[in-house]
Amino acid sequence: MDKKRKVFVGLSGGVDSSVAALRLIEQGYDVTGVFIKVWHPDFLVCNWEEERLSAMRVAAHLDIPFLTCDAEARYRDDVAQYFISEYVAGRTPNPDVMCNRHIKFGSFVDFAKAHKADFIATGHYARRIDKNGKAQLCRGIDKGKDQSYFLWTLTKEQLEYTLLPVGDSEKEVIRKEATSAGLPTATKKDSQGVCFLGHIDIPDFISHFTELKEGNVLNETGEVIGKHRGAVVYTLGQRHGFVVDTKDDQRSVYYVKAKNIDKNTITVSTDKPVLEKTNTLLLINTVLREDLIVGEKVQAQTRYRQEPFVVEVTNFKDNKQIELKPEDDIEAVAKGQSCVLYKDNLCLGGGIIA
Repeated sequence: MDKKRKVFVGLSGGVDSSVAALRLIEQGYDVTGVFIKVWHPDFLVCNWEEERLSAMRVAAHLDIPFLTCDAEARYRDDVAQYFISEYVAGRTPNPDVMCNRHIKFGSFVDFAKAHKADFIATGHYARRIDKNGKAQLCRGIDKGKDQSYFLWTLTKEQLEYTLLPVGDSEKEVIRKEATSAGLPTATKKDSQGVCFLGHIDIPDFISHFTELKEGNVLNETGEVIGKHRGAVVYTLGQRHGFVVDTKDDQRSVYYVKAKNIDKNTITVSTDKPVLEKTNTLLLINTVLREDLIVGEKVQAQTRYRQEPFVVEVTNFKDNKQIELKPEDDIEAVAKGQSCVLYKDNLCLGGGIIA
């Protein structure tokens, strides 16, 4: 690969993207730092200016050009609105996945191409491995930080245009490298919560866009045993955020097993909800970078940092839907979440659980 090529690095103001830029400079690329500005609701504390200043300091320290990519409208329309509408519809969204799809590998890619960049790069803990002339997405070396789960929507074309410089290292190495280089982000804490928005209280956030009404918590026989803040903001398997009034000396944990949006009720149980192996998972809006065949067995993940489980591919529908059968009983899966498919460390793609 010609290492004189122009790379736009998404500088978030954190240590990972800072080291990504540092490594690319050391590898001989022509690097430009880019801060991605997104929509932020008025009722949340806004820190984008502080993050942009942090990113700018990194660019100044590395002596590279610095630009700002305005993705505010697209974030509002394609990420925030999706987040809200999925909850209102009774599903559980994954905004980090859609942020990557529409912003980091959507608006940012468009911005980079418009400025004649040959690649973009991010600080994700995942690896691009080129094999037989084809780019493959693989898990990051640091198992506790691997972010390939959030990158399943990348198309072959997007992956070919992307460099992932930190995925072959553990976080501790990244921190040490940043310290050695004197990067101003070396000791900065990792960002948490929803992509770009940080920690948010989901019921409070959703309540600014739709009315939340207090409703009944039911047991499995339909008896009212408590109250909740609004059925739309709960997800399958959730174990907090509602009140159970029954006397329970054992302080049992209750899990959400079902919800009825029309009646504004949630049903809870002390038994953790499971998807039995006799049932199937249907994935829609799929993206596959590798070939799959009916009858093939692969690993799947329906949550970040979940231990992968084995599924069998039982059907393809219109090349946009995949039917999967778990090999064993698994944790119940919420509609709207992402199911990501793997062969060992190779991320094949994934889909949305229908």
